[in-house]
Amino acid sequence: MGNIVISVLLLSLLLFVSTATSSTMSGGRKTYIVHMDKSAMPAPFSTPHDWYISTLSSLSSGDDIVPSPTHLYTYNHVMDGFSAVLSQSQLDQLQSLPAHIATYPESFAQLHTTHTPNFLGLKKHAGLWPASGFGNDIIIGVLDSGIWPESESFNDKGMPPVPDRWRGTCEVGAEFNSSHCNKKLIGARSFSKGMKQYGLNITEPSDYDSPRDYWGHGTHTSSTVAGSRVQHADYFGYAEGTATGMAPMARIAMYKVLFFNTSYDAAATDVMAGLDQALADGVDVLSLSLGFFETTPFDQNPIAIGAFAAMKKGIFVACSAGNGGPHSYTMLNGAPWITTVGAGTVDRDFAAHITLGDQELTVTGRSFFPENLFVSGVPIYFGNGNRSKENCEDNSLDPEDVAGKYIFCDSVQPDELSRTGAAGAIFMSTDSGQFLRPDDFNMPFVAVNLRDGKLVKKYIINSKNATVSINFQVTILGTKPAPQVAYFSSRGPDRQSPWILKPDILAPGVNILAAWVPNRASAPIGDDYLLTDYALVSGTSMSCPHAAGLGALLKVAQHDWSSAAIRSAMMTTAYLRDNANGVIIDMTTGVAGTPLDFGSGHVKPNKAMDPGLVYDVEVEDYISYLCGLNYTSHQIRVLTGTSKFSCENANLDLNYPSFMVILNNTNTTSMTFKRALTNVADSSSVYTAAVKAPTGMKVVVKPAIVSFAGKYSKAEFNLTVNIDVGSGVSPESDYIGNFGFLTWYEVNGTHTVRSPIVSAFAP
Repeated sequence: MGNIVISVLLLSLLLFVSTATSSTMSGGRKTYIVHMDKSAMPAPFSTPHDWYISTLSSLSSGDDIVPSPTHLYTYNHVMDGFSAVLSQSQLDQLQSLPAHIATYPESFAQLHTTHTPNFLGLKKHAGLWPASGFGNDIIIGVLDSGIWPESESFNDKGMPPVPDRWRGTCEVGAEFNSSHCNKKLIGARSFSKGMKQYGLNITEPSDYDSPRDYWGHGTHTSSTVAGSRVQHADYFGYAEGTATGMAPMARIAMYKVLFFNTSYDAAATDVMAGLDQALADGVDVLSLSLGFFETTPFDQNPIAIGAFAAMKKGIFVACSAGNGGPHSYTMLNGAPWITTVGAGTVDRDFAAHITLGDQELTVTGRSFFPENLFVSGVPIYFGNGNRSKENCEDNSLDPEDVAGKYIFCDSVQPDELSRTGAAGAIFMSTDSGQFLRPDDFNMPFVAVNLRDGKLVKKYIINSKNATVSINFQVTILGTKPAPQVAYFSSRGPDRQSPWILKPDILAPGVNILAAWVPNRASAPIGDDYLLTDYALVSGTSMSCPHAAGLGALLKVAQHDWSSAAIRSAMMTTAYLRDNANGVIIDMTTGVAGTPLDFGSGHVKPNKAMDPGLVYDVEVEDYISYLCGLNYTSHQIRVLTGTSKFSCENANLDLNYPSFMVILNNTNTTSMTFKRALTNVADSSSVYTAAVKAPTGMKVVVKPAIVSFAGKYSKAEFNLTVNIDVGSGVSPESDYIGNFGFLTWYEVNGTHTVRSPIVSAFAP
């Protein structure tokens, strides 16, 4: 589910901007970007360009040794101004002119590959990408809000003909016809009868009664899962680079089931129809960034029903975990035959560089302000001594005090600031602005952490004429720690199926750059909005297509694997430690997370291609699990589509790659799990078990050594867990009891197969 951090986002090749000053030229000359007030242009000049040239020619060189200013470019659209090579003396003269707004030295950039694939370790010439032909000929069905077919992310350059097995089509509707499809976007359908019956009138400008996307959500998720390579994608200068989907050679089929009606809703009848048609059309993978509240059993959940049918056909299904975090038992799409995906951050941030006074203090804060705005020497206001003004509370600031100035706030009320006439805002944030969204402000803003905020406050209080200069549109790579569990990502356990650990895995889902609808108001600027082709969006809606795309790659690379085997490979090879070498943290608390937050860990695609062993699950195993849930014969038939089954082996011990113990009104319990491992490596092997368990958890594995004669051979083992969490744990806190891990290590080999062991309190 998308938590729109608006504006223009998705996977992209990033342009990492450094703020290195240009090298000094002869006579101490340097290159500068100069922002001018176009409204101050004198009447005799017919164009800003003529005015800029004249202005430069009027600058004195000071002596015969220093050359005259050199004009490089005039900017009429990205900004009002120009770039030029100037000496220090010429720069000083220029900055003294009334029409001068700001000058900044030249900066330099390095291009990197699309950052999310890079963060995941995907490479052109080694690993899962080339092994899978970049998802060649896999067909991915996306159930969402539609698609914007003209986006460059859906161009079909270099794509081979559409597979003969494809049975789908492109429907004709409002602003959409069959010619909008190609060898990349091979199918597009719309399902709205349920919503129309509900009373929704689907007409422009509220939405399109066709597969065309009105909101941008479906365009974003589709380009994330399988978008083509697009150079120079960015969100108003942030995250600039080459955008590409997880499986760039895969085909996309859109099934529009979400329509705008004050909010985006999907009728169960429409979702079922979309899933039904996707299966009929012949998709190989399904990506669903939507979900239904799990207040009813799986047999009343259209996604659970449709996903079961898809699983029976060998279709890999990935779904978003939901945006109900950080609280426990907020999981959606928790059926065990679905790969449920939580959201994590990546090692990339968006920032602004702040300079106080005459370089008396320099700090960096978080910002998404969408203009190439350079603020130079602007007065900055702080309501020192008045707590209401210090916090910028409603109606506390006098417009006469702050008009035209930047405001510094201990905390912030965005709506209040926009009414003060202030030029912009800098505010302290306990989370360093981690929860900021691009559409939170309609004015320039920067969030700084508490340490830097205190330094800024000290400077303002001790300065007679405090001023600030700000350089926006900075993209920073390699931030630590990453990944972190996103605050909004829904946490386990799952209410309908607490005996299976959910989410399964974590994938990138914060500030993801991907394709967007170009006619949709995105970034607020004053009383207006800017438009964009690519937007930065956050949500488990964004993490889901990452996993679906990786599932598509694995399906090509390991074409004989079941959906359960693909999920198992992702889970048992996932990593637990971030790039600062600590356990993945929960961004809400700032401390190490638990498997209820991140499942088995963060997905690591190249390792998932070669997991060594998998925990496979057959259709009959899922039915036995439903029997263990005490589903009636009628419920099981509705859910599974068959009446030919037996509950003779009913149990809650599914052959899953994780182990879950539920504490029901007790702090102690014991449980024995039975598991079967399948060797998917090409050779025989031997594995030995190792357990890492905390105080209050005792684990015994029998046998502790398992052998495999060859590929697809199996071995069984039992794992007995004794839990005693004592009296110091509060079930109301986060429902976690304790957790450890079982790891199978290959003897004289490189494979490691890890599974979490978790105890949690019943809701």
